[in-house]
Amino acid sequence: MIRVAVIGVNHIGNIHCEAYRRHPDTELAAVCDLLPERAQAAASRHGVPAYTDMAEMLAGEAIDAVVVATAGVEKGSHHFAPVMTAIAAGKDVLVEKPISNRIDEARQMVAFAREKGVRFACNLNHRFAPAAYRAKRLVDEGRLGTPLFLNMRLTIRNPQDDAEWLHMRALHPHSIDVMRYFGGDIKRVQSFMTKAPGRNVWSTVSVNVQFASGAVGHLTGSYDMSMRHPIEFCEVAGSEGRLVIDNVYEQMTFYPHQSDDLIVYRNPIFGGMQGFDDTFRRRIDRFVEQIKAGDPPDRIDGSGAEALAAQETIEAAIRSHELGGVPVDVPGAAECISNGGSAT
Repeated sequence: MIRVAVIGVNHIGNIHCEAYRRHPDTELAAVCDLLPERAQAAASRHGVPAYTDMAEMLAGEAIDAVVVATAGVEKGSHHFAPVMTAIAAGKDVLVEKPISNRIDEARQMVAFAREKGVRFACNLNHRFAPAAYRAKRLVDEGRLGTPLFLNMRLTIRNPQDDAEWLHMRALHPHSIDVMRYFGGDIKRVQSFMTKAPGRNVWSTVSVNVQFASGAVGHLTGSYDMSMRHPIEFCEVAGSEGRLVIDNVYEQMTFYPHQSDDLIVYRNPIFGGMQGFDDTFRRRIDRFVEQIKAGDPPDRIDGSGAEALAAQETIEAAIRSHELGGVPVDVPGAAECISNGGSAT
């Protein structure tokens, strides 16, 4: 049985708590939050000990893995300290996205996890939907042929307006990760952004992408759309075929260029995903599965290193916009780690 502690037990943290409490291979061992009333409320709800001091929790409880579901500025500024504490203690870690809103901290976390040899994962949950698995299988089998282009759209309604780059740093770790999941490393980006009426944040973005493979792509993202309609669309095309994923998990369709027959996967009514929150459960299931199997840190799906690569792309897109739409190179994986140094 894998004993899990959750750090940060607001809304997202409680989703995690429920998942680990119900999972047949895990036991929710403790919760921790800087706000005593929040920690105690979660502890009472889930029937586990409450802590406000993470070091005290790690000293007092037998913990195998730590989930960091804190938030902060741009949804990521509170992740660094608890992640580093958990890694230093030798615990496997799953952190909420973004891995951090500060690229230097993200680099340090990934470098430290690598140094300590612990599994470090991020909740990049969109890639764990069955439709995405089916699509990835087609890509890996070469059914699309030579990669040509990838179009991604992620749009939701979020009126929060307290940080200039909130939209890019808080939302688009998801979309960039999906693009990288199918298209591989991103080499260069060019971005343009705009603000909806009355907004202070750059709330709608357009990002051109060049992949290391030579394929090209595009991301459209917005915090200004209605939640009543589909929020996500992904199109991947190659020399032999094209696939489309509708609304994260609802349907995947493959269009082979030389055939009138299509391959379609639809989310089943019975036994399928019942809503977006199921993406959390599926991501968590995979993390637990890999811990249980003893998978090495460099084989973790949706890893901290992959989250860092997405964040490097986001920072390059922000820089491109600041420069008036000039293309900006994205650091490669090895360069990301070397820039971060080794935390001690």
